[in-house]
Amino acid sequence: MISDLTRLLSSLPPATLPPGRTVEPEDGGPPPYWLSDASADPGLWARMRSRHPESGLWPLLLSGLSSDERRPWVAGEVSPADMSSPERHDVAELLARWWAGCTTADEDETSAARAPFGRNWPGLARPGDLAEPPDVLADECVEFLVDGRTRLGLVPAARSADTLAVVGWSSPTNHTGDAGEISAVLRSWEDRFGVRVVGVGFATLNLSVAAPPTSTGHALAVAAEHFAFCPDNVWQGAGSLTAYADQLLGMHSWSFWWD
Repeated sequence: MISDLTRLLSSLPPATLPPGRTVEPEDGGPPPYWLSDASADPGLWARMRSRHPESGLWPLLLSGLSSDERRPWVAGEVSPADMSSPERHDVAELLARWWAGCTTADEDETSAARAPFGRNWPGLARPGDLAEPPDVLADECVEFLVDGRTRLGLVPAARSADTLAVVGWSSPTNHTGDAGEISAVLRSWEDRFGVRVVGVGFATLNLSVAAPPTSTGHALAVAAEHFAFCPDNVWQGAGSLTAYADQLLGMHSWSFWWD
């Protein structure tokens, strides 16, 4: 049986792609992504992104673990069969559950970090205002992520948010082992903030953002979502939601790292 990935790749015009291969998961199953043999070219990423409506293949910049660049992408250290479908999840409920999990540590330390919010989940942030078309901004962000080691990946996905669930990315396992949950949040961010998934590492995620918060109050609401989504951005980064929110003001790229 021909996989969706193989079928979509075969429909591309000849000589569209550089040398590369499809990658099978370590635990077996059809390959969920194609990976270039050499480092990615920003121009090629943009061309493949522009073809996405017809090709059904979303491009990603894929990077490996610094101590072992084969992990996870070259080695196929992914588990697509273990991931749920993003549409199964209510994003507000999901973030509220993660928020609760992030606020059960030492109360003095936690309350200071999450101020001005309390234990109760503050709710979803309102949508942002688009500064420019999301796909165009994604092309611009790629220029800053290519570092000579990032490879081009192609994933059969209808939207960029779904790519993590499709490939079975499992590296944020200390926070959630289900990339379907991650993709569900990313779908919501695509709709509200013009987000596009651009780069994925071993346990890192880079997004372009066409509608970032531009006011302090809005940035705080977005920061609360980020804290629930990836608490290490605050705990091991800015230290508090207020400091982190300042970093989000007008920023057209968001990055996340899970310990």
